[in-house]
Amino acid sequence: MRTLLIILLLAVSASAQELPSRWDELTASDWPKAQERAAYTCILPIGILEKHGPHVPLGSDLIMAREWSARAARQEYAVVFPDFFYGQIYEAKHQPGTFALPSRLVWELLDATVEEIARNGFKKIVIVNGHGGNPQLLRYFVLSQLERRRDYVVYFFDPAYDAKAEEEKFKPLRKTDPAVDMHAGETETSVLLYLRPDLVQMPRAAGESGADEKRLALPDLYAAIWWYARFPNHYAGEGARGSRELGQALTEHRVATLVKALRVVKADDKTLKIQREFFDRVGK
Repeated sequence: MRTLLIILLLAVSASAQELPSRWDELTASDWPKAQERAAYTCILPIGILEKHGPHVPLGSDLIMAREWSARAARQEYAVVFPDFFYGQIYEAKHQPGTFALPSRLVWELLDATVEEIARNGFKKIVIVNGHGGNPQLLRYFVLSQLERRRDYVVYFFDPAYDAKAEEEKFKPLRKTDPAVDMHAGETETSVLLYLRPDLVQMPRAAGESGADEKRLALPDLYAAIWWYARFPNHYAGEGARGSRELGQALTEHRVATLVKALRVVKADDKTLKIQREFFDRVGK
Protein backbone atom coordinates (compact mmCIF):
# COMPACT_ATOMS: atom_id res chain seq x y z
CA MET A 1 0.00 0.00 0.00
CA ARG A 2 2.82 2.36 0.93
CA THR A 3 4.62 1.60 -2.35
CA LEU A 4 1.46 2.39 -4.30
CA LEU A 5 1.06 5.68 -2.44
CA ILE A 6 4.66 6.67 -3.26
CA ILE A 7 4.12 5.85 -6.94
CA LEU A 8 0.95 7.97 -7.01
CA LEU A 9 2.69 10.88 -5.31
CA LEU A 10 5.56 10.70 -7.79
CA ALA A 11 3.09 10.60 -10.69
CA VAL A 12 1.25 13.65 -9.35
CA SER A 13 4.56 15.45 -8.85
CA ALA A 14 5.72 14.67 -12.40
CA SER A 15 2.37 15.80 -13.80
CA ALA A 16 2.61 19.07 -11.89
CA GLN A 17 5.99 19.76 -13.50
CA GLU A 18 4.66 19.32 -17.03
CA LEU A 19 3.75 22.92 -17.70
CA PRO A 20 2.65 23.56 -21.31
CA SER A 21 4.61 26.22 -23.16
CA ARG A 22 1.91 27.12 -25.68
CA TRP A 23 -0.23 30.06 -24.56
CA ASP A 24 -3.44 28.37 -25.71
CA GLU A 25 -2.68 25.16 -23.82
CA LEU A 26 -2.11 26.80 -20.44
CA THR A 27 -4.87 27.08 -17.85
CA ALA A 28 -5.57 30.45 -16.21
CA SER A 29 -4.58 28.96 -12.86
CA ASP A 30 -1.15 28.04 -14.31
CA TRP A 31 -0.60 31.51 -15.77
CA PRO A 32 1.43 33.00 -12.87
CA LYS A 33 3.60 29.88 -12.66
CA ALA A 34 4.23 29.92 -16.42
CA GLN A 35 5.19 33.59 -16.44
CA GLU A 36 7.58 33.18 -13.54
CA ARG A 37 9.21 30.14 -15.07
CA ALA A 38 9.50 31.99 -18.40
CA ALA A 39 11.03 35.03 -16.67
CA TYR A 40 8.11 36.96 -18.21
CA THR A 41 9.31 36.04 -21.69
CA CYS A 42 6.94 35.26 -24.57
CA ILE A 43 7.90 33.99 -28.01
CA LEU A 44 5.89 35.28 -30.98
CA PRO A 45 6.42 32.90 -33.95
CA ILE A 46 5.56 34.60 -37.23
CA GLY A 47 5.05 32.91 -40.58
CA ILE A 48 2.95 33.55 -43.66
CA LEU A 49 0.58 31.75 -46.03
CA GLU A 50 2.05 31.59 -49.52
CA LYS A 51 2.94 29.21 -52.30
CA HIS A 52 6.09 27.19 -51.65
CA GLY A 53 6.76 25.69 -55.04
CA PRO A 54 4.36 22.94 -56.18
CA HIS A 55 5.36 20.54 -53.42
CA VAL A 56 5.57 21.97 -49.88
CA PRO A 57 2.66 23.45 -47.86
CA LEU A 58 1.43 27.02 -47.97
CA GLY A 59 2.14 27.38 -44.26
CA SER A 60 5.75 26.20 -44.44
CA ASP A 61 7.14 29.40 -42.88
CA LEU A 62 4.63 29.21 -40.05
CA ILE A 63 5.33 25.51 -39.47
CA MET A 64 9.07 26.22 -39.22
CA ALA A 65 8.74 29.20 -36.87
CA ARG A 66 6.26 27.30 -34.72
CA GLU A 67 8.46 24.20 -34.50
CA TRP A 68 11.65 26.14 -33.77
CA SER A 69 9.85 27.96 -30.97
CA ALA A 70 8.24 24.86 -29.48
CA ARG A 71 11.46 22.87 -29.51
CA ALA A 72 13.48 25.73 -28.03
CA ALA A 73 10.87 26.27 -25.30
CA ARG A 74 11.21 22.64 -24.28
CA GLN A 75 14.89 23.29 -23.56
CA GLU A 76 14.60 26.86 -22.21
CA TYR A 77 11.07 27.50 -21.03
CA ALA A 78 9.15 30.44 -22.46
CA VAL A 79 5.48 30.90 -23.26
CA VAL A 80 4.81 30.53 -27.00
CA PHE A 81 2.06 32.61 -28.60
CA PRO A 82 -0.28 30.72 -30.98
CA ASP A 83 0.05 30.87 -34.76
CA PHE A 84 0.53 34.34 -36.26
CA PHE A 85 0.55 34.44 -40.05
CA TYR A 86 0.01 38.13 -40.83
CA GLY A 87 3.02 39.64 -42.55
CA GLN A 88 4.38 41.04 -45.79
CA ILE A 89 3.62 38.83 -48.81
CA TYR A 90 2.46 41.08 -51.64
CA GLU A 91 4.98 39.59 -54.08
CA ALA A 92 3.03 36.31 -54.07
CA LYS A 93 -0.51 37.67 -54.58
CA HIS A 94 -0.61 36.16 -58.07
CA GLN A 95 -0.32 32.65 -56.60
CA PRO A 96 -3.19 30.58 -55.10
CA GLY A 97 -3.48 30.40 -51.33
CA THR A 98 -1.59 33.61 -50.59
CA PHE A 99 -3.05 35.53 -47.63
CA ALA A 100 -2.00 39.18 -48.02
CA LEU A 101 -3.66 41.78 -45.81
CA PRO A 102 -3.49 45.57 -46.28
CA SER A 103 -0.17 46.98 -45.05
CA ARG A 104 -1.74 49.21 -42.41
CA LEU A 105 -3.71 46.30 -41.01
CA VAL A 106 -0.60 44.08 -40.91
CA TRP A 107 1.17 46.75 -38.87
CA GLU A 108 -1.76 47.35 -36.55
CA LEU A 109 -2.27 43.62 -35.94
CA LEU A 110 1.37 43.16 -35.02
CA ASP A 111 1.38 46.23 -32.78
CA ALA A 112 -1.88 45.25 -31.08
CA THR A 113 -0.60 41.71 -30.58
CA VAL A 114 2.57 42.72 -28.74
CA GLU A 115 0.54 45.24 -26.72
CA GLU A 116 -1.88 42.52 -25.67
CA ILE A 117 0.93 40.10 -24.86
CA ALA A 118 2.42 42.78 -22.62
CA ARG A 119 -0.95 43.58 -21.03
CA ASN A 120 -1.05 39.95 -19.94
CA GLY A 121 2.12 40.47 -17.92
CA PHE A 122 5.03 39.75 -20.24
CA LYS A 123 8.01 42.10 -20.22
CA LYS A 124 10.04 40.44 -22.95
CA ILE A 125 8.66 39.47 -26.36
CA VAL A 126 10.87 37.55 -28.79
CA ILE A 127 9.79 37.52 -32.43
CA VAL A 128 10.82 34.33 -34.25
CA ASN A 129 10.30 34.72 -37.98
CA GLY A 130 10.09 31.98 -40.60
CA HIS A 131 9.39 34.10 -43.71
CA GLY A 132 12.08 35.62 -45.91
CA GLY A 133 9.89 38.58 -46.84
CA ASN A 134 9.41 39.76 -43.25
CA PRO A 135 12.81 40.90 -41.88
CA GLN A 136 12.66 44.48 -43.20
CA LEU A 137 9.17 44.88 -41.77
CA LEU A 138 10.17 43.36 -38.44
CA ARG A 139 13.36 45.37 -38.04
CA TYR A 140 11.44 48.60 -38.61
CA PHE A 141 8.72 47.39 -36.25
CA VAL A 142 11.29 46.81 -33.51
CA LEU A 143 12.76 50.28 -34.10
CA SER A 144 9.27 51.77 -33.91
CA GLN A 145 9.00 50.58 -30.31
CA LEU A 146 10.79 53.79 -29.40
CA GLU A 147 8.00 55.90 -30.89
CA ARG A 148 6.14 55.94 -27.56
CA ARG A 149 6.71 54.69 -24.04
CA ARG A 150 6.33 50.96 -23.59
CA ASP A 151 7.02 49.03 -20.41
CA TYR A 152 8.22 45.96 -22.28
CA VAL A 153 10.90 45.07 -24.82
CA VAL A 154 10.45 43.50 -28.25
CA TYR A 155 13.42 41.48 -29.49
CA PHE A 156 13.80 40.14 -33.03
CA PHE A 157 15.59 36.79 -33.17
CA ASP A 158 17.79 37.46 -36.18
CA PRO A 159 20.68 34.96 -36.18
CA ALA A 160 23.78 35.88 -38.14
CA TYR A 161 25.13 33.66 -40.89
CA ASP A 162 27.20 30.92 -39.30
CA ALA A 163 30.05 30.17 -41.70
CA LYS A 164 31.49 27.44 -39.47
CA ALA A 165 28.19 25.57 -39.26
CA GLU A 166 27.69 25.94 -43.00
CA GLU A 167 31.09 24.50 -43.75
CA GLU A 168 31.08 21.70 -41.18
CA LYS A 169 27.42 20.70 -40.79
CA PHE A 170 25.47 21.72 -43.87
CA LYS A 171 27.79 21.80 -46.88
CA PRO A 172 28.51 18.04 -46.74
CA LEU A 173 24.75 17.41 -46.99
CA ARG A 174 23.92 19.99 -49.66
CA LYS A 175 23.40 19.07 -53.30
CA THR A 176 22.78 22.59 -54.64
CA ASP A 177 24.38 26.02 -54.37
CA PRO A 178 22.86 27.90 -51.38
CA ALA A 179 23.26 31.17 -53.32
CA VAL A 180 20.37 30.16 -55.61
CA ASP A 181 18.43 28.21 -52.99
CA MET A 182 16.01 30.86 -51.75
CA HIS A 183 12.40 29.70 -51.69
CA ALA A 184 10.99 26.15 -51.54
CA GLY A 185 14.34 24.90 -52.80
CA GLU A 186 16.64 22.36 -51.23
CA THR A 187 16.87 24.07 -47.83
CA GLU A 188 13.18 24.67 -47.11
CA THR A 189 12.14 21.37 -48.64
CA SER A 190 14.69 19.58 -46.45
CA VAL A 191 13.41 21.28 -43.29
CA LEU A 192 9.82 20.32 -44.11
CA LEU A 193 10.91 16.76 -44.91
CA TYR A 194 12.25 16.65 -41.36
CA LEU A 195 9.44 18.50 -39.57
CA ARG A 196 6.34 17.47 -41.56
CA PRO A 197 7.16 14.83 -44.18
CA ASP A 198 3.45 14.00 -44.36
CA LEU A 199 2.80 17.38 -46.00
CA VAL A 200 5.57 17.28 -48.62
CA GLN A 201 4.70 16.13 -52.15
CA MET A 202 8.18 15.31 -53.44
CA PRO A 203 7.09 13.89 -56.84
CA ARG A 204 5.77 17.37 -57.68
CA ALA A 205 8.99 19.22 -56.80
CA ALA A 206 10.35 19.11 -60.35
CA GLY A 207 7.01 20.01 -61.92
CA GLU A 208 7.87 23.72 -62.13
CA SER A 209 11.04 25.69 -62.70
CA GLY A 210 12.71 27.40 -59.77
CA ALA A 211 15.35 29.01 -61.97
CA ASP A 212 16.18 32.70 -61.91
CA GLU A 213 14.70 34.29 -65.07
CA LYS A 214 16.90 37.42 -64.69
CA ARG A 215 14.39 39.70 -66.40
CA LEU A 216 15.43 42.87 -64.58
CA ALA A 217 18.81 44.59 -64.13
CA LEU A 218 18.83 47.61 -61.80
CA PRO A 219 22.35 48.07 -60.41
CA ASP A 220 22.41 49.84 -57.01
CA LEU A 221 18.62 50.16 -57.06
CA TYR A 222 15.74 48.40 -55.35
CA ALA A 223 12.25 47.97 -56.79
CA ALA A 224 9.32 46.03 -55.36
CA ILE A 225 8.90 43.90 -58.46
CA TRP A 226 12.44 42.46 -58.27
CA TRP A 227 11.37 39.09 -56.86
CA TYR A 228 8.59 38.52 -59.40
CA ALA A 229 10.92 39.55 -62.20
CA ARG A 230 13.35 36.83 -61.18
CA PHE A 231 11.03 34.10 -59.89
CA PRO A 232 7.50 34.46 -61.32
CA ASN A 233 6.66 30.90 -60.22
CA HIS A 234 7.39 31.94 -56.62
CA TYR A 235 9.87 29.11 -56.49
CA ALA A 236 13.62 29.62 -56.22
CA GLY A 237 15.86 26.56 -56.14
CA GLU A 238 15.56 22.82 -56.60
CA GLY A 239 13.20 21.30 -54.08
CA ALA A 240 13.65 17.87 -55.58
CA ARG A 241 17.19 17.84 -54.16
CA GLY A 242 16.01 18.18 -50.57
CA SER A 243 16.77 15.60 -47.88
CA ARG A 244 15.60 14.85 -44.38
CA GLU A 245 19.23 14.71 -43.19
CA LEU A 246 19.92 18.31 -44.22
CA GLY A 247 16.59 19.38 -42.72
CA GLN A 248 17.46 17.82 -39.38
CA ALA A 249 20.90 19.46 -39.28
CA LEU A 250 19.46 22.88 -40.16
CA THR A 251 16.64 22.56 -37.63
CA GLU A 252 18.83 21.41 -34.77
CA HIS A 253 21.24 24.28 -35.39
CA ARG A 254 18.44 26.86 -35.54
CA VAL A 255 16.85 25.55 -32.34
CA ALA A 256 20.19 25.54 -30.50
CA THR A 257 20.78 29.14 -31.59
CA LEU A 258 17.31 30.14 -30.40
CA VAL A 259 17.84 28.42 -27.04
CA LYS A 260 20.99 30.53 -26.53
CA ALA A 261 19.08 33.68 -27.48
CA LEU A 262 16.27 32.85 -25.04
CA ARG A 263 18.76 32.42 -22.22
CA VAL A 264 20.24 35.82 -23.01
CA VAL A 265 16.77 37.42 -23.08
CA LYS A 266 15.63 35.79 -19.84
CA ALA A 267 18.79 36.95 -18.05
CA ASP A 268 18.63 40.45 -19.55
CA ASP A 269 17.99 43.00 -16.78
CA LYS A 270 19.43 46.00 -18.64
CA THR A 271 17.47 46.60 -21.85
CA LEU A 272 14.19 47.59 -20.19
CA LYS A 273 15.99 49.83 -17.68
CA ILE A 274 17.84 51.64 -20.47
CA GLN A 275 14.62 51.90 -22.49
CA ARG A 276 12.86 53.51 -19.48
CA GLU A 277 15.77 55.95 -19.12
CA PHE A 278 15.40 56.84 -22.80
CA PHE A 279 11.68 57.60 -22.45
CA ASP A 280 12.30 59.65 -19.29
CA ARG A 281 14.70 61.82 -21.31
CA VAL A 282 12.27 62.05 -24.19
CA GLY A 283 9.61 63.18 -21.73
CA LYS A 284 6.87 60.84 -22.92
